[in-house]
Amino acid sequence: MRRKKVLFLDRDGIIVNEDQVDSFEKIIWIPHVFHSLARLRRESDFEFVMVSNQDGVGTPSFPYEDYVKCQNRILETLEGEDIYFDDINVDFSLPEDDCPTRKPGTRMLEAYADGSYDLSSSFMIGDRLTDMQLAGNIGCRGIWFAPEDSEVPEEHAGTVALVSDNWLRIADFLLGSGEAGRRVAVMDRNTSETGISLAINLDGTGKGVLETGIPFFDHMLSQIVRHSRIDVESFSFSGDLEVDEHHSVEDFAIVFGSLVKQALGDKRGIERYGYEVLTMDDVVATVALDFSSRPELIYHVPFKREYIGSFPTEMVEHFFKSFSSSAGANVYVECTEGNAHHMAEAVFKAFARAMRNAVKRIPGCSDLPSTKGAL
Repeated sequence: MRRKKVLFLDRDGIIVNEDQVDSFEKIIWIPHVFHSLARLRRESDFEFVMVSNQDGVGTPSFPYEDYVKCQNRILETLEGEDIYFDDINVDFSLPEDDCPTRKPGTRMLEAYADGSYDLSSSFMIGDRLTDMQLAGNIGCRGIWFAPEDSEVPEEHAGTVALVSDNWLRIADFLLGSGEAGRRVAVMDRNTSETGISLAINLDGTGKGVLETGIPFFDHMLSQIVRHSRIDVESFSFSGDLEVDEHHSVEDFAIVFGSLVKQALGDKRGIERYGYEVLTMDDVVATVALDFSSRPELIYHVPFKREYIGSFPTEMVEHFFKSFSSSAGANVYVECTEGNAHHMAEAVFKAFARAMRNAVKRIPGCSDLPSTKGAL
């Protein structure tokens, strides 16, 4: 029997503006919430469950009657847009009461732990980190309703699947979170020089480790994972390092570029272009990308050293050349002269952040990002 999925939803800060909503004048709707929730209700199989802390309802400063009339107005308005909740859970305690029913406590949601719900495929959407803590506590994933450049604290990195305060993007993400909509790719490439198995997820949170046995190169690859937010879902690697680093760096770049191209599919609805100007101590790196299907590398990085540790600096250019060819991308890389380690790290970080922007889906858009109608 197929287990049910749940969309746990906070109310204030997610559906209506964060406030003590005790009068009709304070009901201010979050942009695009009607369109997005109605679409999710219509096109997904999530059950909708409201989970909200309403501090001190029933006290003189927040009479129960004021809460009820506003809650009913909110629910009636949503129902008018074909948005219904399967369950509503509201805690009226104050933070100092330390009640187990208060988020991030799980007492209100014990019914969802009976085994009939697929919590690993469920989501909690909330604007506070306590909502993400609740998601982790009940075993579901979290969508942190916050500006997209918000840094996810390390303790929530394994729970937060998306950071966005744009309901259109959240709906697109949730409707594409099944296997058919996930932008993932897998490749096994074996030659007489290297053996590489790699799986990536373009819509990740920057999780996973890439280890090739080349310490400085691995340090650079960790920058790509972290700053592009592309997840590494599996990885194995062997290379002829007894010869030198060349084949390992080149073949990894070929595999990685091929996977990005594969995961992008027909490229509908993506930004396509990405750029980043990044400073790191004494240097400034600039990287621009275009997933145009036309490979080209323009490279201006004036290393004055032949090696960084034992890593040949000429392999930085070769990495980007190999990626450009396999991904079918224009890649522009430039860096000011300075400390060689800083130059390389700034370039890889800028590359990752430019790619993060280029592969980003545009909420509500399925257009091909080309005036020619083909890429």
